[in-house]
Formats: sequence, structure tokens, C-alpha cells
Amino acid sequence: MYSTASTGTRPAPVVEPGTARHLPGQARTGLRPPTATGGRPAPRAVELRDPRAGLVRAPLAPRPGEAGARSAGGRLLTTRTGDGFVDRVDPAALQTPAVKAALAAVSRICPAFLPRQVLREGSRHILVAGTIGRAPVVAKCLAPQAARDEQLVERFHHEVAVYRAFVRHRPPVRLPRLVAADHDRCVLVLERIPGRPAARERHPVNPPTPGEVRAMLGAVRTLNLWRPPSDVFGKPLDYQMEIARFHSVGQLTDRDAGDLRQLLHGLANTNWQLCHGDALLGNMLLAPSGPVLLDWEEAGWYLPGYDMAVLWSVLSGDTAARRQISQLAQAGGTLARDAFLVNLVLVLMREIRLHDVPGAGEEQRIMIRRLYDDAGLARRAVRAAVGTR
Repeated sequence: MYSTASTGTRPAPVVEPGTARHLPGQARTGLRPPTATGGRPAPRAVELRDPRAGLVRAPLAPRPGEAGARSAGGRLLTTRTGDGFVDRVDPAALQTPAVKAALAAVSRICPAFLPRQVLREGSRHILVAGTIGRAPVVAKCLAPQAARDEQLVERFHHEVAVYRAFVRHRPPVRLPRLVAADHDRCVLVLERIPGRPAARERHPVNPPTPGEVRAMLGAVRTLNLWRPPSDVFGKPLDYQMEIARFHSVGQLTDRDAGDLRQLLHGLANTNWQLCHGDALLGNMLLAPSGPVLLDWEEAGWYLPGYDMAVLWSVLSGDTAARRQISQLAQAGGTLARDAFLVNLVLVLMREIRLHDVPGAGEEQRIMIRRLYDDAGLARRAVRAAVGTR
């Protein structure tokens, strides 16, 4: 939420029986099947191998420093102090009509809120850093043009409900504490936590360090294993509808759609996981106390491995991280493997549809090519998984 990063995702190791091969200079990204217990054979690990050897990737964008980074909405962020907090007021940015309207809505629920800096003024959200007394906070409001979109309004209402549920049932991961909320006017006031985004791009060229990746995967895994008593989260993703949608526009072939539906049929009685739903690196803050998860608009119950599929798709340049993600996602056996692959295909289809648009520049075309390659790997992994059922 505080970050200005975009979002992105990329798949995990898959091997078609008898066709796997290593490429020069490329490490294995597959999984070893768990040891069989109780006399039952261990589930076959589906492995994704990257066929792209020696592909030179142009950077999508230079990784900005703490000062002068641009937000997703295009506005220039101001200089930050060492702890990640704004060190000066920007009166001009606070006087735009959209920001003034947002501040008026914030003042209704937090009269003591003192705005200091606009962190983002985008087409969907406006983020304003400020204080209440001596406590640093962030106000998140729906932008005026977004308020006319029923789907965006519904998602904001869902995020408010999620934060309120977290007040009653505290999750085992770090997230901003809810200070105040206005459901009708789409306003959230949250604790501001010092730290930096794990990435500033949706598909980062420079992945986080191995230690940071391990910490983030640990936080996501902890969330996924949590079983809260509240039923407020719901099921944001209709899997059958998503398959039909991508099939209707030609992104999935008849065979792809049939394979996915076959795997879904076998997952009918699988327990779903509580997932963040948008576990992009830009929605994770690297704080001194550990990773902090932001932006809970998509939180809810998903088939196991959805968050891991999102992370796998965006960490295209980190083979070791992908291997670790695949191992975590498939550690539960055959059903966990199948659920992860279904999630992975749908996440990649979404990313392709999001980025493969007319007028893409050279850097974006390279990223689109990687996404198509990853989608091909995921399709073959699904076919291999169907063949083992």
C-alpha cells in the first residue's frame, strides 16, 4: 500500500515425462518428490524447466533510490528519511482537488489527522502520509474517478472488512494496525510502519536478496497455514469462471481448459487456504521487524498455493527463489501440486492479458516473451500432472 511498485508473477518448475533437459548455465528449478510414507508412493513432483538459454534481458526500468521514486500514478514521491518516513511537507501536492476531497473524507473520521505528504495520487487510490498526535499514519482513499467503478468500490469495502476482521482475529503476520475506517466513503487510516518496498516494479529486474526472499516466503506461508474463525474473507476467485473467461478469448486452448477442469474436479474436497491474494513484492514492506504485508483488497480463501503462484510468476530472475517456492507449494503432496499448477496457469494468463497490449516498448516486449514462455511451461506441467492422475 505504501509502495509504488507494480505487480507481476511467473511460474515454477515443470517437467514432461521423458522430455526434461537442462540448458547450458541454467540450474534445475524443479522439485524432488517428498519421501513416501506408510507404503504409499510419493506424489510425482511436476517440474518446470526454463528453455530460454542465454536470453539477454533489458531492464524494465532503473531501480530508483529512496529519493525521487515515481509512484504508480506518475506523481513524484518526495525525499524520504532513513527510516522510510517523509521528512518534509509538500503543500502543493496537498492542494490538488482529488487530494483535498480525500483529506475532507479523512477528517470526518480522524479530525486530528495532520497531512504531511502525498505518497500516491493515482487513478485508483490516493495515499497521504501524516500524523495523529505523534503517531505516524497513512490515509488510503479511493480516487474520485475510481469511486464510479462498482468493482473498485466493492474491493475497497472488502479491504475495510478484512482490516476490521483482523482487529478481532489478529493474524500471525505483520500488517499495519487499523486506526479508523469509513466504509461508505472508502477511507482507511492505518499505522505507518518504517521500511522499504521489497520491489518497485511488478516484475522486478533486481530481485530481493536470498535472506529477504526467505523472510517473505516465511511470512506468506505462515498466513496460508492460519485458520481464522471469521468467515468475512469469502472466496474472491471463481476458478471455473476464470477458466471459461481465458478460454473464450483464446488464451487457453480446448485442451488447456479441459486439463484445468480435470484437476479442479480432483480438488473438489480440498481445504482452501487463506491467501493475501495479491502477494506481489510491491505489496510487501521490508521493515526492521520483518516483512509487512500491505493491500488486502484481494484477501480471501483460495485453492492452496495461490500466493506462491503469484510470487513464482514475478521472481523470474531468481532461480533459487523459484525452486524454494515450488518446494513449499508442492510439499503437501499430489493435491497441493495440482492446486499450485491451476493457480499458476490462471495467474500467468492474467499477467499476459494485463501486459500484452498494443504499443508496448522493447523492455515490456521482453517481459511479455518471458510470460509466454512461462505459460508454456505451466501448460506442460498441467498436462504432466493430468497424466499422473
